[in-house]
Amino acid sequence: MATALETHLFVFRGKNRKGEKVGGEVRADNLAGAKAQLRKQGVISTSVKKKPKPMFSRSKKIVPADIAIFTRQLATMMKAGVPLVQSFEIVADGSDKPLMKELIYEIRDDVSAGGGFANALRKHPRQFDDLFCSLVESGETAGALETMLDRVATYKEKTEQLKAKIKKALTYPIAVMVVAIVVTGILLIKVVPVFAETFAGFGADLPAFTLFVLGLSETLQASWMFVLACIGAALIAFREARFRSQKFAYMVDKYMLRLPVVGNILYNSIIARFARTLATTFSAGVPIVDALQSVAGAAGNRLYYDAIMQVREDVMTGIQLQQAIKARKMFPTLLHQMAAIGEESGALDEMLEKAALHYEEAVDNSVDNLTSLLEPMIMAVLGVLVGGLLIAMYLPIFQLGNVV
Repeated sequence: MATALETHLFVFRGKNRKGEKVGGEVRADNLAGAKAQLRKQGVISTSVKKKPKPMFSRSKKIVPADIAIFTRQLATMMKAGVPLVQSFEIVADGSDKPLMKELIYEIRDDVSAGGGFANALRKHPRQFDDLFCSLVESGETAGALETMLDRVATYKEKTEQLKAKIKKALTYPIAVMVVAIVVTGILLIKVVPVFAETFAGFGADLPAFTLFVLGLSETLQASWMFVLACIGAALIAFREARFRSQKFAYMVDKYMLRLPVVGNILYNSIIARFARTLATTFSAGVPIVDALQSVAGAAGNRLYYDAIMQVREDVMTGIQLQQAIKARKMFPTLLHQMAAIGEESGALDEMLEKAALHYEEAVDNSVDNLTSLLEPMIMAVLGVLVGGLLIAMYLPIFQLGNVV
């Protein structure tokens, strides 16, 4: 028996009752269902085919930002009093991504069949993680789904904003290195050989620095493809090692936090994510032990995953959250103090929310500072590289002038 999860789009061509040619799309569980729907609409189909998914549609792929937008739109619709199923249809019609539309319609069909919203989401684990589903389920159980969706939407939006800032912070230094390497490579492969031909007619000994640059240029001209292949292989090996080796991944996460400037950004983002995720889950009525499990999974760093799981174990034994956090030196004093005030006042979620805002602002400031720092650094690095190559090329000319 077909389930809502198997719903697909079918493209059809045919004629209506007036004999006019018609065409379009119809959604059904299978081909037979699509033809049956067309017959009910009075369409005599001449061709009905399952709509193929685009092969090279990276830009149309469902990304976390799409889920954040979907959640916010759904929350807005429900707060306005629009029924859940109708909200799905409105949001789907407003989406410009075919895959997103298909996902929303599948969820709608499942909910319409009485499966429950959280259960429908769990059938799509790539788009909706356990934390998302648990929060929605909590809202359904409490009869406050629209309020919970609003909280989840805020959480997703803040999380995506934080990810974007981290991506910006990491991309900038990499961009500097790439630009420097590309410029240097072009000069060595295209410009230096022109000078080499000139130096060949000098009949004099060249400076050591010039000889070094000429040798490097000859090496790159002869084996630049090999060098690129080695760099590509090294990057692939690094990614595979991080994916397959827990020890290597742990070491990478550890040393990333020690990087100047970037390490501080990563640290503040981890603490911000910890505070916001815990605030969101706790305010939703999720038990603190279960909430910490979700928080650990959202940490994004193996060192802090282990630390949060240790906090969870302490809480399970009856230790207060503030004490468990304080016992881990990896967490800042401010976070421990905010948790202590929250537990004592009975407003833990509010205090954690304030802590999250504080560390998110710290990430903002750090990213801005990094941008300001790197802009002159780019010019300095390029100046040193280009200037060094020019000096190496003109040294023989200067020496020849001195001899004359």
